[in-house]
Amino acid sequence: MQKISSVETLIDELCVAIQQKFTPEQLAETVMIGIHTGGVWIAERLYKKLNLQEPLGALDITFYRDDFTRIGLHPQVKTSNIPFQLDNRHIILVDDVVQTGRTIRAAMNEIFDYGRPARISLVCLVELVGHELPIRADIAGQTLTLSENEKVKLTGSEPLQLEIVTC
Repeated sequence: MQKISSVETLIDELCVAIQQKFTPEQLAETVMIGIHTGGVWIAERLYKKLNLQEPLGALDITFYRDDFTRIGLHPQVKTSNIPFQLDNRHIILVDDVVQTGRTIRAAMNEIFDYGRPARISLVCLVELVGHELPIRADIAGQTLTLSENEKVKLTGSEPLQLEIVTC
């Protein structure tokens, strides 16, 4: 079984990678949006560590999912909160784990309902190899290869912990 790094270590590594990818001027103009629930938890920590000035946004993609019937979702709807204009903005979209790519596809669909961003950069704590959809993180804290009966789960919000679970 693969070992997962600690959440705090991965968040620190994500901050360094974001600061290397973007100049301070670019970061000042960038907005951050976390995907409920785990992505928001990660985005809150990144937001504070990066000292971003724009408010933090949050997306609930529940009604944008295309796989309700297949995975048996019983939605617990949260509120999306986008407290800024998205047109021509650079967005850092944050999720906890990119497993199939479907959550990210749904998040981008919802983002485009709010406006047309100039660019979206995907940041995630963990990315799994072999997505169903051709979606890849621009910055991932850790990349894992799991068997078909395993998945990564983030629990929290205090403390945040990652674990590999058998489904």
